[in-house]
Amino acid sequence: MAETTTPAGLPKGFRSAELGWPELHRIPHPPYRLPLLGDLIGASRRTPLQDSLKYARRLGPIFRRNAFGKEFVFTWGASLVADLADETRFAKHVGLGVANLRPVAGDGLFTAYNHEPNWQLAHDVLAPGFHREAMAGYHTMMLAVAERLTDHWDRAAAAGRTVDVPGDMTKLTLETIARTGFGHDFGSFERSRPHPFVTAMVGTLSYAQRLNNVPAPLAPLLLRRAGRRNAADIARLHRIVDEVVRARRADGGGDGDLLDRMLDTAHPETGERLSSENVRRQVITFLVAGHETTSGALSFALYYLSRHPDVAARARAEVDRVWGGTAAPDYAQVARLRHVRRVLDESLRLWPTAPAFAREAARDTVLAGEHPMRRGAWTLVLTPMLHRDPEVWGADAERFDPDRFDAQAVRARPPHTFKPFGTGARACIGRQFALHEATLVLGLLLRRYELSPDPGYRLRVTERLTLMPEGLRLRPQRRTAPAVPRARRTAGGTVSGSGRPVRGTGE
Repeated sequence: MAETTTPAGLPKGFRSAELGWPELHRIPHPPYRLPLLGDLIGASRRTPLQDSLKYARRLGPIFRRNAFGKEFVFTWGASLVADLADETRFAKHVGLGVANLRPVAGDGLFTAYNHEPNWQLAHDVLAPGFHREAMAGYHTMMLAVAERLTDHWDRAAAAGRTVDVPGDMTKLTLETIARTGFGHDFGSFERSRPHPFVTAMVGTLSYAQRLNNVPAPLAPLLLRRAGRRNAADIARLHRIVDEVVRARRADGGGDGDLLDRMLDTAHPETGERLSSENVRRQVITFLVAGHETTSGALSFALYYLSRHPDVAARARAEVDRVWGGTAAPDYAQVARLRHVRRVLDESLRLWPTAPAFAREAARDTVLAGEHPMRRGAWTLVLTPMLHRDPEVWGADAERFDPDRFDAQAVRARPPHTFKPFGTGARACIGRQFALHEATLVLGLLLRRYELSPDPGYRLRVTERLTLMPEGLRLRPQRRTAPAVPRARRTAGGTVSGSGRPVRGTGE
């Protein structure tokens, strides 16, 4: 990729580590390097993140890898990451994997370069959409979508069937962000196949990861067919989102959700508004990031609950105690599920579904007083290894233990050691939305079902820039406790908290 510079003079695009790390030779790398290929002996194209975790265990808290002549520096030691979290010296770096998504999302919140003005504009316009008052308004719709999931699982339980956990969590989280944020119904639970949006999204994420595994000059040749499919996937994503936006404009507005904010809200200080092109990019960003990572987090949490019946029993008892016979828990009751939240946090510790984030030096500096970095030099933080640093998490860091997140243990840990949502000003804007949704769903499922695993299943993690347990199926069994009343339905289907029906798509 050709390197250009931003208005501030910082390089944009890929920058090999030897250009920014004056003492790169001091950072260890794997043995058996090959000319041109680098450290690719035994490397897997399907699981590059898990490859890097293996090297991290061997090489220590900072190391480097070479692929086709490009040098990458990886960090995970807690003291190094704490230093990288200093916003006066470091900023988000749009790394290679994220930059590969820019043909899809452009200068959306996740993929924007730091110098691009639309990031700050969109952040300031959309941030109020994740304040407590707005979150409480989304809660009713979250409940309605969760009921679609439990209807599906009730039928499976009655028939003695297993359920596809990652597939169902993807349907759930896509419908949740689509309805709460954009008043849109993809009809995921009524489909025998994934919605075309999901199929196109998986295609673009997978293609972005494949681009990392081939030399950039050869990518057009080696990935010609894949590139054509990717272009078709991007066109489909744009088409679906444009339909959602057209429908909202035709309706004359919604209920003040994220899409209304994108279309109608001006920046409180400058009066600027998002352009039509940037609205499309933000909608894609929220639909992809707003469901892909949360579905993975829920899937991993359900995996661990099924494998640790003692933890599940404790969490289930908490739900029964806090929610009692309430038909539909209210917004405040979700935050009271402290052990359920600890289960979620511990799952995110072991398998953060956004498994890395990149940081770049905002000026010449020395990382942790040891490694000089020039302005613009960057490193990729391996979040799963940060979350397994034995100096922070102990010798048993690989063990699943939600009590690591009780209040006393959290206070005793140094800051910047738990980073499932990134760090700093560019951390995930929707993290509270995701945590509320996931805690609510786990509570509802624990209250309603016993979940039996396949004894022969062994956790396999699939990678498409995000992480997901592969092939996870569970057998739900209805609990013998008395059923609680169901949420109100109308002849036209479940209604939103405001009573407005949600719009479907013909795609």
